[in-house]
Amino acid sequence: MSHTTRILVTLCTYNERENLAQLIPEIHQHVPEADILVVDDNSPDGTGDFVDELAADDGRIHAIHRAGKLGLGTATVAAFQWGIQREYDWLVNLDADFSHPPAVIPSLLRETDHADVVIASRYVAGGGIEGWGWHRKVMSRGINVFARTILGLRTRDNSGSFRCYRVATLAKVDWSGSRAKGFAILEEILFRLKQAGARFAEVPYVFEERRFGESKISWKEATGAINVLLRLRFAGPLTESAHKKA
Repeated sequence: MSHTTRILVTLCTYNERENLAQLIPEIHQHVPEADILVVDDNSPDGTGDFVDELAADDGRIHAIHRAGKLGLGTATVAAFQWGIQREYDWLVNLDADFSHPPAVIPSLLRETDHADVVIASRYVAGGGIEGWGWHRKVMSRGINVFARTILGLRTRDNSGSFRCYRVATLAKVDWSGSRAKGFAILEEILFRLKQAGARFAEVPYVFEERRFGESKISWKEATGAINVLLRLRFAGPLTESAHKKA
């Protein structure tokens, strides 16, 4: 990877001020050259204002302020579109709650010579999960098996957001047509990129439960994800070229 490679790290947030105070410096410890984009859904705890304060002193930090809690799906799409418009080379997304260790980011970037999407995986050799009860494990495993079966994905961890994307490959998809508004966006992204001819790789990491705040995943979200995946199975590709011709 060239020293001139432009890297964008994206964080979708709702009430993550306490975590960001520690997370952003740690990200820059491991990838000091990276820009960081926080997409905040008008967090009541002042996450957005806190990011603005950081951005005023550090040109590597940026923020998108949204009107309310609009969901992970649309927040992720907003981050993609921001990175595509500014022509970054790689976009690394991770959760803002320390469940995704920033120390793994260099491992993701090292795999980019032969992949367009590199997934930090809990379900390959060397990966794992700490701090989950049996119900969370069953829900996660079930969604992953379902996604591989219905969408034809070969990757093992399809429901985690800790990933590195080649921005030129993201740009092949018209993300404004994505269907998922919640957590199902994570499987939809892989499905759309598979349709666009992306090459995939996985590197192991150990998921750790969040440091501050409460988890936002639920059985309702999981059930909704299944419905979205079933609809995706028969959806045509969302290409930028088709969008521009329409």
